[in-house]
Amino acid sequence: MLEELAHVGTRLRSVRKSRGWTLDDLADRSGVSASTLSRLESGKRQASLELLIPITRQLGIKVDDLIAQDTPDPRVRRPVIRRDGVLIVPLSPESSAVHTYKITFPPDGELPELRTHEGSEWIYVLSGRLRLRLGDQDLILTRGEAAEYDTRIPHAASAAGNRPAQVISIFNDEGARMHVRLSAHQD
Repeated sequence: MLEELAHVGTRLRSVRKSRGWTLDDLADRSGVSASTLSRLESGKRQASLELLIPITRQLGIKVDDLIAQDTPDPRVRRPVIRRDGVLIVPLSPESSAVHTYKITFPPDGELPELRTHEGSEWIYVLSGRLRLRLGDQDLILTRGEAAEYDTRIPHAASAAGNRPAQVISIFNDEGARMHVRLSAHQD
């Protein structure tokens, strides 16, 4: 429990400052002296419910908002997907509203069949050359180039040349279903 209370002062200071209040402002509103608030924020005074209730009431937050919560592991741990020689590495959690992938297209890849779906896609070429067929346009994107397009336009991508093409691709949930979930098998 002491570990959970360790950051109460830091969080309290952050909330107070986000309101634009000085120690005196919060002291006047909560009835807790400015010196007590200062000691509480610096960790020199132990937090107690008797102190926290009037303070949190004035700040418009709950006592629980000041107590350390378990920080979830931010690492993305999802299996790599291989489909038709393309390596797809998820870079965002499955529950994310925006899906991000690192995709490696094999060299001399055949351009797959053009597809359409709702949404939009953004791609950034990390290495190699990417052939992007977008409607009637046949584009070659090189390292450092990006493209954003409406995925209702028929589109497909593959590596151009004898080297793999690596890209970062970002799309919405519909795009994720079309690009990585349909007929994909996992390693």
